[in-house]
Amino acid sequence: MRAGRTWLFDLDNTLHNATPHIFPHINRSMRAYIERHLGVDAQQANRIRQDYWTRYGATLLGMMRHHGTDPRHFLHETHQFPDLQRMIVFEKPLLHALRRLPGRRIVFSNAPRHYAEAVLRITGLGRCFDALYAVENLNYRPKPQPAGFRALLQAENLDPRRCIMVEDSVSNLVTAKKLGMRTVLVSAGSRRSPCVDVTIRSVLDLPRHCGRL
Repeated sequence: MRAGRTWLFDLDNTLHNATPHIFPHINRSMRAYIERHLGVDAQQANRIRQDYWTRYGATLLGMMRHHGTDPRHFLHETHQFPDLQRMIVFEKPLLHALRRLPGRRIVFSNAPRHYAEAVLRITGLGRCFDALYAVENLNYRPKPQPAGFRALLQAENLDPRRCIMVEDSVSNLVTAKKLGMRTVLVSAGSRRSPCVDVTIRSVLDLPRHCGRL
């Protein structure tokens, strides 16, 4: 590894496992929000939520573009948790693995700041990172939109060619690669993509792959 590298980490399903408890809760909350504010039934609300997520990479963006939804209100209403600490699935050895990585480390998430900060606090991950960029910091231009990436790069005065993006989403890594970043896919599957430089099952495996990045 050359000095001066910056690691950009996604949060959900990259640094912790959001699939068992957190994502189902967010999906239910988004469905209920769409039902209330668009006056549709549960089935139609689910279809709208999934369609916007597929088309734009974030349900929020579809709600903003097509319905004039206030992003702050949407994110506040859909990211309330009865007991977030009990819902988080996290591997504590990850803290040591992250500290072994040379260079700066930044969390780059489509999640709202209040939720991302809570996850970083509960897990102790906040101590491993130099900065957090939540969707508010990107002027509500979530990944995979290039504008969100460029906003972070400009704010931190980063050369994308010296950045490594670590993500569970191939579509987000496509944008990162086009901007000149090195890319790491976190996936338990066998997906292959020309935009991915390294595939790992867990961030725990990342330190031993530094030489390839």
